[in-house]
Amino acid sequence: MSETIVLELPDRLARSTREIATRTQRRLEDLLVDWIDRTISDLPIESLPDSQVLALGDLQMTNAQQEQLGKLLARNREGWLTSDDRRRLDELMQVYRRGLVRKAQAIHVAVQRGLRPPLSLDR
Repeated sequence: MSETIVLELPDRLARSTREIATRTQRRLEDLLVDWIDRTISDLPIESLPDSQVLALGDLQMTNAQQEQLGKLLARNREGWLTSDDRRRLDELMQVYRRGLVRKAQAIHVAVQRGLRPPLSLDR
């Protein structure tokens, strides 16, 4: 389900956004939705409610992403990546790295809030 929202942008911002949409061959509306979604996803973890902090602490890539990443890494080791494969591998590695950082930050915040016990280095 979606909702239509009318948004008035200052001329400078509208012009810059339209140029980026044209350059990337994307619809202006899709570009703006992606930017808004990314901004919401990047909210400081400290500002999130406990339930979201805990969910981020348990965050993992989807099974499909993990499987695709594994296959692409194996193909990379063998030297069999196409340019599209390399682009997709780069995208998945960014998702993986960003996820690890967000997960670590969420665990830190969860420990500070007393939602999780501190991680123990003793084994």
